[in-house]
Amino acid sequence: MIKEATGLIAPITENIPEQLTERPQWVCWRLEEREGRPTKVPYVPGTDRRASSTDLMTWANFSETRAAYEAGKPLAYDGLGFVFCSADPFVGIDLDDCRDPDSGEISPWAQKIISRVREGFVEISPSGNGIHIIVEGNVHGGGMRKGKVEMYSRERFFTITGKRL
Repeated sequence: MIKEATGLIAPITENIPEQLTERPQWVCWRLEEREGRPTKVPYVPGTDRRASSTDLMTWANFSETRAAYEAGKPLAYDGLGFVFCSADPFVGIDLDDCRDPDSGEISPWAQKIISRVREGFVEISPSGNGIHIIVEGNVHGGGMRKGKVEMYSRERFFTITGKRL
């Protein structure tokens, strides 16, 4: 499902794995402009206050976050986000600019990474042109970036669509 106003993929909440929804590490987010570029900014669900990927007091459980997102007005959000922290076993892998949103074709370099995932959650990003992978594991130092691939195990949030690949 595409949100008409933004062109972003709206969350399909029933497709989000229970291993994630049972954790109180959720935020809402809005697409905002920062330095002339669109960026996804996390918010405390049900408020107009920004959330922090390093402050668990700004996170909520999944049902509260989903309810805040679905309520829409007066606090409209563009989506849901999951915050990675040192207390969870998850790693988020973000593959940027690897998928054609119209044809669904995935770049060979990204397909090579995706095909190595045996157990985990693989979804299409809100823009439709990226892929998110969530698996159990750890990233030394909490995160890294190499070209179009980013990996994080703490102090970051991922937008979550539930649009499984």
